Amino acid sequence: MVLFTKLLLAHLIGDFLLQPSRWVIHKEANKEKSRYLYLHVLLHFALIMLLVWDLQYWKIALIIAASHYVIDLAKLYVAPRFRLKSVPFFLDQVLHILVLYCCVYYGNLTEHTMALFQGLDWPLVTAIVFVSSPAAIIMGKLLEAMSDKIELDHKSLPNAGKYIGIIERLFVLMFIIMGRWEAIGLLIGAKSVFRFNDLKESNNRKLTEYILIGTLLSFGLAIITGIIYVNA
Repeated sequence: MVLFTKLLLAHLIGDFLLQPSRWVIHKEANKEKSRYLYLHVLLHFALIMLLVWDLQYWKIALIIAASHYVIDLAKLYVAPRFRLKSVPFFLDQVLHILVLYCCVYYGNLTEHTMALFQGLDWPLVTAIVFVSSPAAIIMGKLLEAMSDKIELDHKSLPNAGKYIGIIERLFVLMFIIMGRWEAIGLLIGAKSVFRFNDLKESNNRKLTEYILIGTLLSFGLAIITGIIYVNA
């Protein structure tokens, strides 16, 4: 479980936190000719070795990196055939996680590796990373079909909604770990108050429904993550 959590954390950092949008665009345009595809794979290899911190398991890191290259390259060619970009995105993530599971299940693990950084709460670190950028990207994929049907307010600050969502999910995760569920209700109420005037002035039912669904998804992902962490 510890090793799988470390590999999953490396995946979340490499695929979401340390992969700029320009890399994704360049890979989609150039596919196997994109230098960022290879840099992305090398980054995953380095992150795995850094978190596992044992050179004798370089083969596992190499297998994961090589599979990452194959899966990402296949996604670049298959993705244009799908009407919704979220479908290849989720298939890609499922395949990556399956590879991680197989490496942990079949890998020859030593007691030294399992005990490495035992004092650090790796599930908590992974939960915090997940509710940040990965959760924001997942929400964007789930809501992409709706976002095309509404007129968003482009006068807002750049990426303000993204960062507000990350902060609120971190608060929700913290409240669940502390066992303060009532604070989540106060957080939802406070957000509703701040959003009320904007929605009232816009008089746009589609926008209201879009924000409501986005809010419920954001809180839902954070709550599920918190419950899994507390009960794992």
